[in-house]
Amino acid sequence: MADKRPTAAGGFLIALGILGGAGVGFAIGQATPGLLIGTAIGVAAALLVWIRDRR
Repeated sequence: MADKRPTAAGGFLIALGILGGAGVGFAIGQATPGLLIGTAIGVAAALLVWIRDRR
């Protein structure tokens, strides 16, 4: 049996990006763009975690 280490999860980063982006966007009066930008940043961070974890 191969020694398999646990995998990392990036879903938290997506949720954090969504909530953080919406909060910052709401604070500056642009909630929807903030939400979309936060989502994009969270997805990018989760992809980086996934790529790093594949190695």
